[in-house]
Amino acid sequence: MKKIIAIEAQRLFRPKKHGMEIVALEILKQLKNAAGNDFIYQVVVKEDVDECITSSSNFTVAQLPAKAYPIWEQILLPSFIKKLNAALLHCCSNTAPLFCKTPMVVTIHDVIYMQAGGFKGSAYQNFGNLYRRWIVPKAAKKAKAIIAVSEFAKKEIVAALNVQANKVHVVYNGLNAIYRPCTDIQKSVAFRTEYKLPEKYLLHFGNTATRKNTSGVLKAYIQYCFKEENALPLVISGCSKGTITAIAQRENLLLPENNILYTGYIEAAALPLLYSNAYLFLYPSFAEGFGLPLVESMACGTPVITAHNSSLPEVAGDAALFVDAANPNEIFLAITRLLTDANLYNQLKEKGLKNAQRFNWEKTANQTKEIYKMVLNNL
Repeated sequence: MKKIIAIEAQRLFRPKKHGMEIVALEILKQLKNAAGNDFIYQVVVKEDVDECITSSSNFTVAQLPAKAYPIWEQILLPSFIKKLNAALLHCCSNTAPLFCKTPMVVTIHDVIYMQAGGFKGSAYQNFGNLYRRWIVPKAAKKAKAIIAVSEFAKKEIVAALNVQANKVHVVYNGLNAIYRPCTDIQKSVAFRTEYKLPEKYLLHFGNTATRKNTSGVLKAYIQYCFKEENALPLVISGCSKGTITAIAQRENLLLPENNILYTGYIEAAALPLLYSNAYLFLYPSFAEGFGLPLVESMACGTPVITAHNSSLPEVAGDAALFVDAANPNEIFLAITRLLTDANLYNQLKEKGLKNAQRFNWEKTANQTKEIYKMVLNNL
């Protein structure tokens, strides 16, 4: 009889998905395709509006009531798992229930929240970081195995959580096949028309979390606009104009308002067009556990400016232009260089397309299943 693997993906059905939810969804799609071959899967999510994956043979999705996530994770989830008779619980969201008797595998994407002082964000983000600081060290010790998304993340997990290195297994994130250069001119024109975007622009994903370095991008862009009379517009996706205005006010920045455009949140299906139509992608984070957007941009043929810290050199390889995230002048110079050096631009474009081929979700899911088997064999 096939064993049941329970998989926690609590925020999977939220309408605006970000890193962890995207990773969980892509892995689950692969596991669903092979359900019954090795295991039977029981996915557990929080009730929400975007039912992006459904039940099928040997693959069941259960929705638990939408409560505050500490209550959902520490009370509702273990109570549900207890009734399942599952052989294993895989928690995909950095944290895990502490009083669950089912053996666990925990995916820890990063431990940035464990750093002294940490990186500031919204009130919700700060509360989440406090919760993780308390839960994650205990969950890591309780877990039978930990999945890290990069070698860098593994080293950080071992150091910050005081766990044995042989307990932590690196499984890279993958890449959806939808991320490829757009050669359909009509699609590109329709996309730019819908979002009121120009033919050529710089792209950045805005974020209130300071580690994402939106303020550094804004400082570099202001410098670029000051030096260049016909500066390319900066398109900011993922957050509102009000959020960017608040960041600018906090940093005492005078924004070139007419040059900055906002798309708001863009659904995953439209992201390849956002990347493909951008001339450059600006991703100079202070810290990442993996850095999936830079791989997505490369796969769409758009060169990336990123930072030489954390997992970013590991994931980007030699296919990006690296800067010091703390130095907006370096970001500005990198923008200028790629706008004026056609040879370098084309080299990074080709290297990026090649680098992106290293990542695919089928490989990620298969490696994850091997970890399930290893844990079950060692019980």
